[in-house]
Amino acid sequence: MVDIPQPRKAPRQARSRATVEVILEATARVFSEHGYAGTNTNLIAEKAGISIGSLYQYFKNKDSLIAALHQRHAEQVQQTVEDVLAKPVTPTLAGHIHAMVQALLAAHLLEPDLHKMLELQFPYFDAPQSENEADQGIFKRVRALLQDWRSDIVPPNLDLATWVVLQIMESMVHAAVIEAPGFDMADIEASITDAVMGYLTYKPNTGIMYSI
Repeated sequence: MVDIPQPRKAPRQARSRATVEVILEATARVFSEHGYAGTNTNLIAEKAGISIGSLYQYFKNKDSLIAALHQRHAEQVQQTVEDVLAKPVTPTLAGHIHAMVQALLAAHLLEPDLHKMLELQFPYFDAPQSENEADQGIFKRVRALLQDWRSDIVPPNLDLATWVVLQIMESMVHAAVIEAPGFDMADIEASITDAVMGYLTYKPNTGIMYSI
């Protein structure tokens, strides 16, 4: 198992948190523009408008910055899920799922080159769900959604169903961003929604699935 590089220290004050966010924003831009090989911490510090010493207060090398970007992404996804499920949508399970898929695709498409690099070159710097509070928060929120619509859901084990739903959404969203298949994004959104809803509502003995 790969040891995931950790920050030198966690920012506690508002000013420190703002500095770390500036560093990570700059890191995302530099990696997107130059790739891993073309990036160094001096270039990141320059892009962030801070001294290299200030960067080294929090991160010791490029790898620790990549791990931090993975964590930043997990937290952004968690916030996206929370935000979209807090908004009024079509009052159906399919409406909620489609809203989540749409928001997740939009969030991933903001920095497609960065996501491609993180997922293809450095997936091992992404903490497993069991060790990641953001991933655990996403799981709990989606499970709560499924519990709210329990009477419409076929799979008996909601923990397993939540895991499957997240795997479908994550794998298909990442494929849409990383592989750029060339299909209309609205069609991709609808197809991912159909895949999730097909799993949640399909009754094998009847062939009946959901309807919006």
